[in-house]
Amino acid sequence: MRRARFTPAPLALAAAAVVLNLASTLPAQAQASTTAAAPLTLDLPAQPLGQALNELARRADLQLSFPADAVAGKTAPAVSGRLTPEQALQRLLAGSGLAATVDGQRVVVKPADAARESALPAVKASAGALASELPAAHAGGQVARGARVGALGNLSVMDTPFSSVAYTAELIAEQQARSVADVLVNDPATRFTTSAGHAYENFRVRGFDVNAGDLAIDGMYGLAPVGHSPVEYLERVELLKGPSALFSGMPPGGGVGGVVNLVPKRAGDEPLTRATFGVQSESQAELALDLGRRFGEQKQWGLRVNTAYGDGDTTLDEQSKKREFLSAALDFRGEALTATLDAYTSTEKFDGGTPAMYWFATTDIPGAPDPSTNQFRNGWGELKSKAVIARAEYAINEQLDAFAGLGRRNHDYSGFINGTHARQIAANGDYTGRMVGQLGYSDSSSAEAGLRARFATAGVKHELVLHATRLTQEDGSAVNMATFASNIYRPVTPTMVAVPGAAPKTGETTLDSLALVDTLSFLDDRLRLTLGARHQGVETKSFASTGALTAHYDESALTPAVAVVAKPWGQAISLYANYVQGLTKGDTVTDTAATNYQQVFEPYKTEQMELGVKWTTGTFTNTVSLFEITKPTMMATGSSAAPTYSDDAEKRVRGVEWNSFGELARGLRVLGGASWNQGKLTKTAYGQYDGNDAVGAPHWQGNLGAEWDTSWLPGLTLSARLAATSKQYLDAANTQRIPGWSQIDVGARYATRLMGRPTQWRLGVNNLFDRHYYAGSFSDSTPIATLGPKRSVAASMTVDF
Repeated sequence: MRRARFTPAPLALAAAAVVLNLASTLPAQAQASTTAAAPLTLDLPAQPLGQALNELARRADLQLSFPADAVAGKTAPAVSGRLTPEQALQRLLAGSGLAATVDGQRVVVKPADAARESALPAVKASAGALASELPAAHAGGQVARGARVGALGNLSVMDTPFSSVAYTAELIAEQQARSVADVLVNDPATRFTTSAGHAYENFRVRGFDVNAGDLAIDGMYGLAPVGHSPVEYLERVELLKGPSALFSGMPPGGGVGGVVNLVPKRAGDEPLTRATFGVQSESQAELALDLGRRFGEQKQWGLRVNTAYGDGDTTLDEQSKKREFLSAALDFRGEALTATLDAYTSTEKFDGGTPAMYWFATTDIPGAPDPSTNQFRNGWGELKSKAVIARAEYAINEQLDAFAGLGRRNHDYSGFINGTHARQIAANGDYTGRMVGQLGYSDSSSAEAGLRARFATAGVKHELVLHATRLTQEDGSAVNMATFASNIYRPVTPTMVAVPGAAPKTGETTLDSLALVDTLSFLDDRLRLTLGARHQGVETKSFASTGALTAHYDESALTPAVAVVAKPWGQAISLYANYVQGLTKGDTVTDTAATNYQQVFEPYKTEQMELGVKWTTGTFTNTVSLFEITKPTMMATGSSAAPTYSDDAEKRVRGVEWNSFGELARGLRVLGGASWNQGKLTKTAYGQYDGNDAVGAPHWQGNLGAEWDTSWLPGLTLSARLAATSKQYLDAANTQRIPGWSQIDVGARYATRLMGRPTQWRLGVNNLFDRHYYAGSFSDSTPIATLGPKRSVAASMTVDF
């Protein structure tokens, strides 16, 4: 039975007005720093540094002082765009050897070493509990100068022995992103393994999967919203490429392509009341509110509240979606103790249909249908996630810190949220449709604790980290399935199967780990060596609907890692290398004819070897890396009548990757890169596919975006992004191949003041030329293709009250 269609809710707008009115009556805190001051529209040319600092001080109404000899002979780069005073200072001082300290409206510029010594409290290596402890934004503001590296805490890009990127809240807002996938579309190594508009967002990084359930919040797995993870509450979306079991532990889904870490927003020193109103194709209307306040004599307490509401029709014919999100982030920052408490609730509903996944039966692949074509009319679904996360870090003394975190998430789902496949598709588009009506839940508890010690021996500095994690997860589900006949170009309206009325427990998972990691620094920090190992335990239980135990898996593995960063020519160039491992639960032999029936394999170890170089001009940074990742899987050997299974099958991806971000020239920012990959099946069952191209591993893929601050209208910025992917195979036999594709997105935004309030207008068009294409593959084991997005238009207005 079809559910009622959703319509935009006027009550949401009324509620927003009430909240805004309430926020405006909250006691405003006296200004104490420039860190959250209102952005300025700047257009400063390249000029002597002292002159540039004086001009910024005048524009921002700051009391600024600096030693004349410290800035003598130094030139500041051109700085333009919509920036806070803090962001403008960072850009002006980039590469100068100077840093700024803030005390109220007074800003003091001094040599970077002296500034670090005088800053109170000192910023040290941290697990990242507070936004104030995060690496600063890079020139251009789209990415940060560093990111979290698991148990090692926050590291700068130039000190990180991996390829990594951290996208900022500024980029999220400017690109009108609404989910993590909308953010990661900027990364050249990342592609998506579900069709556009699907209820879940799954990723493939460097040719290996990272599922929606593998996202982390502040380094802890099992706590992020499932399905589409909203971004309104996020300060950063961080991507650490490659397997990293040592630094983060094993993700619950066993993803090894990389680690996606979400960093929640925290209240800034200045009061914030920000509203965003948006519309997008076809009639989706959205409202988001962002409120931040700090309290206490020294502003020790902070509260950040984010809420979003969206409703209306989508680009999929007859489908409508509704989403509701609310989060609250409380933090405390003392001299020795920092602590945070995060809570959120997220609900997403859709009605009137859902996107399909395309499973072919022939080597003659039919052309991609229009993405607005609805293969599963009357499909509906609902996903709900809610969580509470507490974290704390305590400085026992100057050499020793303790940190801990604890979180709980409940997730419930129902309807046709996945398993909607167009199967056995013929060359003319005829197919057998399969639908899966589902009811289920997934409840997780996640915890971590550790110690971080800093000391020196024989002139060698050490940062030693002891890190323990535990994740427990209980799952329950029930499904009903049905099939029907249809055509991808002329779909029928199927009668949807009934959704089960109850969901019994089907599984339990426990992931325990203990790691010891030491980072050694030599030669005035020009050489950094990281050594460590993590012991990971994996226990899973499967249950029948009656509650009877049907399978039990209990194995463990030790994953070592070594990484090095060298800066032989100074801070502007880093050479790095790493050997790391990732973990995925081993298989159990279920073939009753096998000679080793019911054998349980230890967790599979995915290995990465990587070499790279990073260089920066202060405003423009590049990373070039060469990598090889190998992942084992189970395969059959010996007689086909009585096979013996082993874990010797192997998929290997070798690649060269280039990433770039920052300001290329005055008012011109770039973000993106390209990668060349050679994905191979090196060992397969009976050798039948040895040497074939790996499924879902195109040779070329790249993303390159650019933003230009126009000179003829201050405040106006134009943007464009090109994404391209070469042809790829859907099956191990290499008989089914989808062609390469490209997509162009364009946008514009205008920063101004409306009735005296900072206001920004945005307009974006994705898939400008409305290209219809198969975007990639869903699975290594089945020939399923995903569909690219329909052309869409989004417009929004953000106002600071």
